[in-house]
Amino acid sequence: MQFLNFARLKQFFFVFLVAICTLLWSGCSEYRDLLKKGSWEEQYEAALKYYEAKDYYRATVLLENVLPIIRGTQKAEEAQFYYAYAHYYERKYILSAHYFKEFYETYSRSEKAQESMFMHAYSLYLESPNPSLEQSSTKEAIDAMQRFINRYPYSDYKDRAEAILDELQEKLELKAFRNATQYFHLERHKAAIIALNNFQKDFPDSDYNEEASYWKLASQFALAEQSIVSKQKERYYTTIEYYQSFIDKYPESKFVSRAETIYETCIDKVKKNKSNNTI
Repeated sequence: MQFLNFARLKQFFFVFLVAICTLLWSGCSEYRDLLKKGSWEEQYEAALKYYEAKDYYRATVLLENVLPIIRGTQKAEEAQFYYAYAHYYERKYILSAHYFKEFYETYSRSEKAQESMFMHAYSLYLESPNPSLEQSSTKEAIDAMQRFINRYPYSDYKDRAEAILDELQEKLELKAFRNATQYFHLERHKAAIIALNNFQKDFPDSDYNEEASYWKLASQFALAEQSIVSKQKERYYTTIEYYQSFIDKYPESKFVSRAETIYETCIDKVKKNKSNNTI
């Protein structure tokens, strides 16, 4: 009895598999015929059906065939819009950014222009790499999102656009901060001080400024320690100035104890060298 049930089950799956393969073959055959022999009207209607069925690859191929033919017609606007979104849904964000931009530049009066401008910036945002990598595409996404906000200040997308803009800015901040502190760890202390100063100028409201101030102090101290005797006095005094600035601004910082150790060392060094008349 169990053997019969198993045999029937195998037969059922075999029939089911054949049916699926037949449907797929039929669909492939129909798609190939459309590409070879279909009119632009047939290809256009099929592209929309494939799009609705979430078969974005076939939709893009058909729309790519149709778009040059219908350019300048009433259907071209709709086709271009779907073409951009089909690339977006396929996660081809560089291409979707390009086609959304092309849409809103070509159809600036369209009711879909605002959405396309946002999706252009959003596609660039999705292409933005993590902070350890080069960030030119992040800057491009920031510029695009800022242009969108400036163009449509009361858009329904505004809150989302501003949140994304903040996230992208934070990514640039983190990248700049890591680059600056890396100079300290590489013992390139002059470069670290310059980079940390530039970071604080470029990102005056950054949450990383407390830590940046400490690393600037630590870099200045390391520079003084490594200096020839004739330059030590000035560099120890500069370290003390950095300490005073740091402690005034961040009296509750987690780096206070380390900063105080540096300060006390500098004071001792200055006193000792004064008594020895070496600086």
